[in-house]
Amino acid sequence: MRTARSSRSMKVLVAAGIAAAVTLGAGAPASARGTEGTEGPVRARPGDPVRPVLPAPTGLHPVGTVTSRLVDHSRHDPWVGSQPYRELMVSVWYPARKTGGSPRPAPYMAPGAAERWDAAAPHGIAKGAVDWAGMRTHAREAAPVDDRGGRRPVLLYSAGANDPRTWGTSLVEEMASRGYVVITVDHTYEAPGVQFPDGSVKGDKPLRDALAEVTDDRSLSALLKKVLDTRVADDKFVLDRLGALPHGLSRVVDRGRVGMLGQSGGGIAAAETMYEDKRVKAAVNLDGTLELNGEPKGTNLTPVARHGVDRPLLLMGRDGSDHTTEPSWRAFWSHTPGWKRDFTLRGSRHQTYTDLAAVLPQTGASRDVIEKNIGTVDPKRAVAAQRAYVASFFDRWLRDRDDHLLDGPSTRFPEVRHVP
Repeated sequence: MRTARSSRSMKVLVAAGIAAAVTLGAGAPASARGTEGTEGPVRARPGDPVRPVLPAPTGLHPVGTVTSRLVDHSRHDPWVGSQPYRELMVSVWYPARKTGGSPRPAPYMAPGAAERWDAAAPHGIAKGAVDWAGMRTHAREAAPVDDRGGRRPVLLYSAGANDPRTWGTSLVEEMASRGYVVITVDHTYEAPGVQFPDGSVKGDKPLRDALAEVTDDRSLSALLKKVLDTRVADDKFVLDRLGALPHGLSRVVDRGRVGMLGQSGGGIAAAETMYEDKRVKAAVNLDGTLELNGEPKGTNLTPVARHGVDRPLLLMGRDGSDHTTEPSWRAFWSHTPGWKRDFTLRGSRHQTYTDLAAVLPQTGASRDVIEKNIGTVDPKRAVAAQRAYVASFFDRWLRDRDDHLLDGPSTRFPEVRHVP
């Protein structure tokens, strides 16, 4: 359970765009409506926690998913020094073959991870309001891989700090349905709970202990640097393992067409990993600052902000946050002469770029709680815009397909503001 001190520290991380794990309050759960596979939440029984339904992916492919434990024996765990290796859990989402007797839809979260996430009462959702383990995705567990059409581009997705790897599932499933193989990464001891195949759950106590020791801006910046460095090392290790993916997926990924995307702390990790690793050809930063401060100051900039990058980067920010207002984005912009784009979503908030946009309205949260957490933008339009712009970006740079959505303002998405 978070202490008052650690909760305040988490709020600082939210302001930094590197974490988002604060309880902001929620209303009573909504009444049951809808069934699995339709829009609207479901319940196992009346009075039970709600099971929100994510928007269905719109691509041509059905989606499959598998999970895998990865172990890096080349380094000690940075959060638990006595552990002589670093272990991660990842999920791989991929285009699947249509089969009449497909396996059941995959759960949104493993039970142990779901219990920890619920206990955190995340982002305006009251504890016990959502059945995270009973909630289902649109992907089928271990469905046959669609290996027709040659090798496929691969994306790495990184969630915000102290968020689980599942927190961008709506966007991840969309990209898989459009023909991408997408790997989502849990950063162990930073996410609230990571469940491993043996049933053990590794929580975020090491991160919370470190937060409790933060006493000033300098120590906070040092901790944020550790979070970022650990994430980048994790992401590079996952890239190293692309040739050993489970379920035959290594045979269908194109290791020459790799992109990365993430929200908040995952967005900064995506940008920084691309800066450090040439294997990443393009990246998307969803509302992640590029500095290691509690509040935006334009100091303690990350290397990608100080020096720019020679490959394409798409910035998508909450309302009012762009390269003209956000100091670290301004620095990145001035140091990057090559291709870059900046868009903001009118009426959005930081967590609009996560599954919260789809989930929170289904929990019965009050209008005030919804607007505080995901803004005033229509959640369905927010999800559609994120999917369209992220897909347009990666299609352009990893598949040589340009729909020109990123060229400027679009009548298709009037809620999206282009910032030249």
